Amino acid sequence: MEEVEDEKENVPQKTGFFARLKSGLSKTRNQLAAGIDNVISGKAEVGPQLLEELEEVLLTSDVGVAASMAILDELRAEVASQRIRTKDEIMERLKSILSDTLKKNNQSWVDSGEDPLVILMVGINGSGKTTTIGKLAEKWKQEGKKVLLAAGDTFRAAAAEQLTIWAERAGVAIVCQKTGTDPSAVAFDAVKAAVARKMDIVLIDTAGRLQTNHNLMEELKKIKRVISKALPNAPHETFLVLDSGLGQNANSQCKLFDEALSVTGLIMTKLDGTGKGGVLFNLAKEIKKPVRFIGVGEKPEDLQEFDSESFVNALFES
Repeated sequence: MEEVEDEKENVPQKTGFFARLKSGLSKTRNQLAAGIDNVISGKAEVGPQLLEELEEVLLTSDVGVAASMAILDELRAEVASQRIRTKDEIMERLKSILSDTLKKNNQSWVDSGEDPLVILMVGINGSGKTTTIGKLAEKWKQEGKKVLLAAGDTFRAAAAEQLTIWAERAGVAIVCQKTGTDPSAVAFDAVKAAVARKMDIVLIDTAGRLQTNHNLMEELKKIKRVISKALPNAPHETFLVLDSGLGQNANSQCKLFDEALSVTGLIMTKLDGTGKGGVLFNLAKEIKKPVRFIGVGEKPEDLQEFDSESFVNALFES
């Protein structure tokens, strides 16, 4: 069962968006950015050997084959044409390419033109989905939004209990029903209640595991259909929550959920607990879905809206 995360003890309080981001990405920085820095500061001069060493660092940091090849192809072309001649220029251009790779999928949020904004949250058990919903609820409540949660994972009693704790902590409303209730009924009731109570945002939790992947996807499709009956054009967003510790296995998960549900955005969790942050570049190249939020710590404020430039800068700033 997922547990509501407690604040870490004996860790200095970080202040500011960038400071928390930089601290949360320390393990990825130690693997990806430090590896790149070691190559740049090594003996190899600008040329084929240095580029091969950079390629090895990217591949071993979960950047993925397709993304690594695309990044290195750009660098090779600029080295060959002598637009890049020094190691400092290699480093600056590499950072720029990494940032641009993540920017390519940037999309603005759907403006439904109506209230409430309905967000369907999906992902396998253990991805941090329910905790992420709680953090989003707290974030938006602090911004003055009226938020309602729907405990749609009715297969696990602990899921509803956990979401209720988050709702109470954030001071937001929640719709729950007894374990075993049809989850689409919970989603329907929640959306109808949100419309009647003029809520701004509805976050719908869902199950992450049934007997087979087929059963899970069929259940999620049903929830999505029923939501549209409660409010036309809803859900307006379908967010897939992915544990960044999966590395390149996140690709297959994303493809599975997207085929069934047309995922509109990704939320990458637990980036502070793994050195596999390179997977974001892999997903950007292979999946082409915008990353909406990243989790870089246990506190609600450590769930941050994703910004590609800030992410790359935090990776490379010591």
